[in-house]
Amino acid sequence: MSRPPANQPPARGPVVLALPFAGRWLAGNSPARRVPSHGTDLLGERYAIDFTGVDDRGRTAAHRDWVTYVGTEPPERFFAYGRAILAPAAGVVVEAFDGEVDHPARRSQLALVPYALGQAARLRAGVGAIAGNHIVIELVGGAGFLALVHLRAGSIRVRQGDTVNPGQPLAECGNSGNSTQPHLHLQVMDSPDLSIARGLPLAFRRYREWPAGAKHPVLRDVGIPSEGATVEPLPS
Repeated sequence: MSRPPANQPPARGPVVLALPFAGRWLAGNSPARRVPSHGTDLLGERYAIDFTGVDDRGRTAAHRDWVTYVGTEPPERFFAYGRAILAPAAGVVVEAFDGEVDHPARRSQLALVPYALGQAARLRAGVGAIAGNHIVIELVGGAGFLALVHLRAGSIRVRQGDTVNPGQPLAECGNSGNSTQPHLHLQVMDSPDLSIARGLPLAFRRYREWPAGAKHPVLRDVGIPSEGATVEPLPS
């Protein structure tokens, strides 16, 4: 009988969540495209997904200028920054870390190159340098542990031991940790400790999806947003 790789848990159905926000967001590094979605099994990221807030035109920021092409930009310039992050499921907070600053954003290739060269140093610095400000929730029924990552400094509204319900405001989207543009990184894991956690499959319920390049949306009862798709939660 074949067995899963030593660093992965046995196969299981996905943990189904609500989208943790209102409005429109762009899906990136989706496990619908590849697994591991972020190119690594480290830090429980095997099935992780990223969401970047956009406007109705699909833009992540209202404008570009010369700074966009040669340097860094303030995170406040981006639509995602400061948007409310909501609990996507019921559970208990097992970690609420808020001790990292929000970094300048980088859309410029000139600014991204030196940032990429610093990746190894951030890994050596530990979970806080990668995840930034983050919340870990133990999901009800032993479904796993949910991590919401790259939150805005000073915005976390819950503490360890708090019970949370779906749709409850938890924090705001930020640009802390290993993040080049304000966005939300979300993953489900088999442990609350990101340094040893293994990623678990996830899916989302009731949302409208505009696949990349599509003019008309598709309604999803349960699914995983495709790479480059814009999504918007449907009323429950």
